[in-house]
Amino acid sequence: MKYADIKSLSNKELVERYKEEKKRLMKMKFQNAVSQIEHPHKMKEARKDVARMLTELNARRHEAEMNAFERKINQSQEN
Repeated sequence: MKYADIKSLSNKELVERYKEEKKRLMKMKFQNAVSQIEHPHKMKEARKDVARMLTELNARRHEAEMNAFERKINQSQEN
């Protein structure tokens, strides 16, 4: 999944996809531990997708915190 696709998702969709991809990665890790999986490069792709999603979630969280902080400052300056 490309970063542009991830950015276009809503917060709820992004969290759901993150959870699904994390579960898929864990399954692949367990399968690989038991016996080598057929396409090991898929683990690398899944790991990168999880990281991309987590990066976007953290960026959105940070942006929301900054917006809340700016609103608080603006309100205190008005009073």
